[in-house]
Amino acid sequence: MAQVEKHRVLEVLAKVQVPGGPSNIVDMGMVSEIFVTDGKVYFSISVPAGRAEELEPLRKQAETLVKAIPGVASVMVALTADKKAGEPSSSAQSRPVPPAGGLRPPAPRPPAKAGIPGIGAILAVASGKGGVGKSTTAVNLALGLQSIGLKVGILDADIYGPSLPRLLKISGRPKQLEGRTIVPMENYGLKTMSMGFLVDEEAAMIWRGPMVQSALLQMLREVAWGELDVLVVDMPPGTGDVHLTMAQQVPLSGAVIVSTPQDLALADARKGITMFRKVEVPLLGVIENMSYFIAPDTGARYDIFGHGGAKAEAERINVPFLGEVPLTISVREMSDAGTPIVAMEPDGPVAKIYRDIALRVWDTLKAGSGKAAPKIVFE
Repeated sequence: MAQVEKHRVLEVLAKVQVPGGPSNIVDMGMVSEIFVTDGKVYFSISVPAGRAEELEPLRKQAETLVKAIPGVASVMVALTADKKAGEPSSSAQSRPVPPAGGLRPPAPRPPAKAGIPGIGAILAVASGKGGVGKSTTAVNLALGLQSIGLKVGILDADIYGPSLPRLLKISGRPKQLEGRTIVPMENYGLKTMSMGFLVDEEAAMIWRGPMVQSALLQMLREVAWGELDVLVVDMPPGTGDVHLTMAQQVPLSGAVIVSTPQDLALADARKGITMFRKVEVPLLGVIENMSYFIAPDTGARYDIFGHGGAKAEAERINVPFLGEVPLTISVREMSDAGTPIVAMEPDGPVAKIYRDIALRVWDTLKAGSGKAAPKIVFE
């Protein structure tokens, strides 16, 4: 396959004229950084927020032109609607002026978040920092939900550092149906989507927020998930663009926070908890991972990272505590080998812990008790 050069992509994009504009999308600075890997081309086109729908044909034209370049296997193009600084939104322009006396009309309700057809619940698994075993927990939680008879999929939302291909021992590229729909990869009965399937493992994803948002939403909404009871989303560590995109544009059924017992991890976990509360995503509970270590030769227990910190934090902030997962050599070895412990040792003690956690999560999702209560705001 011929190597696709970025300058060649820019040359064909310069043919895309902006309706009503003075020039093309390249000269007007509307094209983001172009990312090319293995014949796949990714970029976004920034347009005024008020013209996003009107300029959708512009995106399609750019996609068609780039797809015709020799060596291009597929193209991902997104429109990102950015409001210029100081530009009033349409809702602000139409909002009535408050009458005398300081009374304000009720604020307009935000638009409803569009669900994903066929998916019953979307569950975010998050942590405040990396290195706490969140992705391993997400995989085994998904398999735990599957073990109680549910149809489960898992999405790797970590665009910069995807780990599900390795954890689930999946290689190769997903197939693409007519249009832009992608067929998810599958192993252990879990339908799976990850940026790791689309780019080489060593490729550096140097993307700004709009491209990350676009890639995430495409992996959510343009994948043939089929009928699922739960879609588990393995979130990246921290509280960045992906978290805000998920909270603002996806109807999350709830979030599970993963932390280790030590104070440093708990301090970062609190930031994740605070963020989900601010954006009104229900908190389903906290999992203490690497909670303790049982020596395989003596059976002696060691609290390497301390113990009980996540449980105490959950009680302090009035969030359910879902369980303690021990640090074991078998979990580490099986994760590295892409053979999750819930799938390989379903009757073992650690798999039982994950299944118990899955049952608690599912009971909460079924009951709807994780839904945020309405808020009364005085101004």
